[in-house]
Amino acid sequence: MTNPHDPYGQQQPSGHFEQPYGLQPYQPPPVYIPQPYAYVRPPDQGMAVASLVCSLIGLVMCFPAILGIVFGHIALSKAKRGEAGGQGMAQAGMIIGYVITALWLIPLILWFVFVVLAIGAAGVA
Repeated sequence: MTNPHDPYGQQQPSGHFEQPYGLQPYQPPPVYIPQPYAYVRPPDQGMAVASLVCSLIGLVMCFPAILGIVFGHIALSKAKRGEAGGQGMAQAGMIIGYVITALWLIPLILWFVFVVLAIGAAGVA
């Protein structure tokens, strides 16, 4: 429909407006609704801690270092299966346990060899 009084011959705007340059009409951003989440329990590290503690106690006594080795192997296998955490702590407990056990066994073996040689030397004379 053209308006006879319009000097340029353009149509009068109707109720529907075209957006310039193909722009979309403004839409508000979607509303974020937080979803409830379940509590995720951190992985169990008890065996790894026990391995490290027992291995360190092995500095004073020999037997806990052996327990540290055993606990370290158990904790490491659980960590590799994904049942528990603390893989690094389990490895540290095992390594420290092996080193401390070796440090306890070397003097014990040397003492045993010395006693055997002393008994053997005393029996010869």
